[in-house]
Amino acid sequence: MHLQQTKAGSRTSGGPQYYFHGTPRHVKEFLRHRGACPVVLQTPYGIVSSGFTAVGRDHKLTAEGKVAKGRVGHDRIQGGESIGEAIRHWYGLKPTRDFERIEVEAMIHEEGHFILVPTAVTMRGAKRPRRLEKLPYPLSFHHDYQSKLWKRQIAIRRRAANEDVAWSGRQIQRVVAENRQTASQNVHEADLLRAAGALTMLGLDLGLYHTKGYDCPASRFHFADLPPYSCAIEIKKRSAGFDYQLTRYAPLPRVVVLCLEHDLLNPPDHVDVIELAALAEYLMTE
Repeated sequence: MHLQQTKAGSRTSGGPQYYFHGTPRHVKEFLRHRGACPVVLQTPYGIVSSGFTAVGRDHKLTAEGKVAKGRVGHDRIQGGESIGEAIRHWYGLKPTRDFERIEVEAMIHEEGHFILVPTAVTMRGAKRPRRLEKLPYPLSFHHDYQSKLWKRQIAIRRRAANEDVAWSGRQIQRVVAENRQTASQNVHEADLLRAAGALTMLGLDLGLYHTKGYDCPASRFHFADLPPYSCAIEIKKRSAGFDYQLTRYAPLPRVVVLCLEHDLLNPPDHVDVIELAALAEYLMTE
């Protein structure tokens, strides 16, 4: 399945610039039955809401954004800008040439939207496509799994400022050790925020701590060669404590659980876990 730009140079023309081709039958039937549905874009960091809409061939969007019968004749992506330029932005691709085609996978979420996953891009005039890597749980780092994205970021930070990374490891290790030595019932989970400065050195800025909803909803990841990515952070001593949010916060959005110890079985899709104990160990031993 791929997206194809309607014409050369259409990057600046606005409107529906990309048509679907080779669409699987179940996706085609879903889209044409619904008429239109919101598009959620997969980025190197994870999913992100977008202003794009997938529109079936027999429908259109009115000026008010409502779905109506139409005669465009193509299943397509429609929005205020180009979906290709959004992919270029999130994947850090150079803005030198237009796209010839974008290979994608589409997953239909139970809430009724598309999750669009880019897997390769071909520029106009290029002989070969450029593959875009799909990373499972891209922001997770714990004793069971350390994402390639995190490892790459730490390696880049080590080359640029090795002493800062070593300091971060010592700071996180101290927070972990002190929490393990103290009776847990007497220490609030927010104590883990003492690691905020060390995490900033690694590319994670924790937002304001809230007492309602997710703990740090305005947090931000900024890894080398990629744009900043906003994502809510939930603070837990043990990641299994996130079960409360699983039953109370619906529908579940994109979130990262920052914890001392990871023991959450089968995290849902789009829920990553950062375990400070595992991160400290990695920073101190590599």
